[in-house]
Amino acid sequence: MFIKSITKFVIASSCISLLSACAVVAVGGVTAGATIMADRRTPAVQAIDKGIELQAENALDKRFGDKANINVTSFNQKVLLTGEVQDDGIKNEAGDYVKSMKNARSSFNELVVGPISSYTARASDSYLESKIKTQMIFTDQLPSNSMAIVAEGGNVYLMGILTQNEAALAKKVASNTNGVKEVFAYFDIISDAEKNRLEKQGKADDTQPSSPPVNK
Repeated sequence: MFIKSITKFVIASSCISLLSACAVVAVGGVTAGATIMADRRTPAVQAIDKGIELQAENALDKRFGDKANINVTSFNQKVLLTGEVQDDGIKNEAGDYVKSMKNARSSFNELVVGPISSYTARASDSYLESKIKTQMIFTDQLPSNSMAIVAEGGNVYLMGILTQNEAALAKKVASNTNGVKEVFAYFDIISDAEKNRLEKQGKADDTQPSSPPVNK
């Protein structure tokens, strides 16, 4: 547990300068006219998502320790597992745990069986996420604040509440970002009418229709 905490600290520290630079660029872009739309989830669902992430990460870290590097991302109560594990048993057990969580609507187990990733690899993925996020912010008509972007081993996983056109645009932006190997999407697809309603209210319904994962 201690070693894993130190690992996360080292990775975060190594990425600070890169992420800070991206943040400055993003802020400048907003000043110049880029539009950042509100999160389409309700505050209640956002809190549930954060609770799912904290609960699952703590439980899985305690259960597997250094035998696994498991990242948990929850968006609109759809839960994504990424990272590396030592064997199929750990992968399946982690997936079963998430499926059993009462607040998880669905789950996607993208854990890879193999060597645990290095500090350098994780820092590279963090930087890739920041590059994609910046591209999303500068892309007109793309609600970047209503999406989650996860990079793992150069593969990119997208989650969010988008229209069909927005989803296609998001996948295109991610795919065209230098360093991306493959893009996988786990979106909740909404109609244009629902999009307009959310933009007026600044929030999403507690329950959204699910869409199957689609790769690039």
